[in-house]
Amino acid sequence: MIPRPVVEAHGVRLRPFRAEDGADVVDGCADPLTQRFVSNLPMPYTEIDARWWIDVGAPAAWTGGGAAYAVADPATDRLLGAVGLNNPVPARGQSEIGYWMRPAARGRGVATAATRALSEHAFAAGTARLELLTEPGNGPSQRVALAAGFRYEGLRRSAGASRDGGRHDLLAWVRVVGDPPGPTARLLPDLPGGVLTDEVVALRPLAADDAALMYRLHSRPEVVANQAPPVPPTREAMERRCRLAESGWLIGEIARLLITDAASGEAVGSCGLSYTDAAAGEASVGYALLPEWRGRGYATRAVRLLAEWAFGSAGVARLSAGTVPDNTASHRVLERVGFRREALQRGRLPGLAGARLDDLTFALLPADLR
Repeated sequence: MIPRPVVEAHGVRLRPFRAEDGADVVDGCADPLTQRFVSNLPMPYTEIDARWWIDVGAPAAWTGGGAAYAVADPATDRLLGAVGLNNPVPARGQSEIGYWMRPAARGRGVATAATRALSEHAFAAGTARLELLTEPGNGPSQRVALAAGFRYEGLRRSAGASRDGGRHDLLAWVRVVGDPPGPTARLLPDLPGGVLTDEVVALRPLAADDAALMYRLHSRPEVVANQAPPVPPTREAMERRCRLAESGWLIGEIARLLITDAASGEAVGSCGLSYTDAAAGEASVGYALLPEWRGRGYATRAVRLLAEWAFGSAGVARLSAGTVPDNTASHRVLERVGFRREALQRGRLPGLAGARLDDLTFALLPADLR
């Protein structure tokens, strides 16, 4: 069992819940964002629920071998949120860590501080391994995990229970005793200032509300023809891609970006970068433009901006791009950036009805960038 002393570290105080915390517990647990990601909370959440938690729920967590701390402001002792341990597995020296924050406490690093403080306290008490499970769409919680020194370990399929009785996937973030305190290094860092621009085009991270535009772009026949296999996406698949774009970026899988016109902010197309061999420092790029924006140099500018970021902040050593052999427009874009034709790989990609497609590969090194 984790000891119960008050913990003060990283600018927060972890203490037992008190009767006077009731209103603030309601403020945090009745909030729509908390309700969305903490599926076992009553809905609506009332003062009666808060009293039950303070009098029964939190003490029971301790009795069961976990922990339930109120996160308080050290200056005022007012409740900011909660952090706790649950689902202990003594044979593994393992527990899960979770938290929620009142709306007023978000965006201030409180969740990260509380997670770090409880993690260190748990490790000092003998815990060997902590898991932090997040929904794939919960980017802010994933950022807390990374900032607190947790590393992405993989997808837990159907590990979460939904309010409607269904199941959903969870991402597992893990920190073990002896790991550095954080933040955890990322394969794909955030864009400097949140955007890449040359004052003509601008690239920003793809977001959930870009789904309609992305579906319109990637279901166009000429765009479908230049992907493998050449099958148009469903609307549902494109909505999922946009909804999980931040998560894909944070776990280091792929950086998806929207290309916009810098002057008007109008969407131009999309591009992306994903690692093909992280150990070797190699990543690949892809891009597509809406027809009304083609032929103006926007694709060249976008790929150049993406390459500069890749070779700079992301620390990529080599970029590649695969194209179908007859996509000469795309070849010209790559060559204007500095990519060189490198290989024709026959039958490398899946086509339709069991057919195979050739892949013409281009590559770019930092010294090649124009």
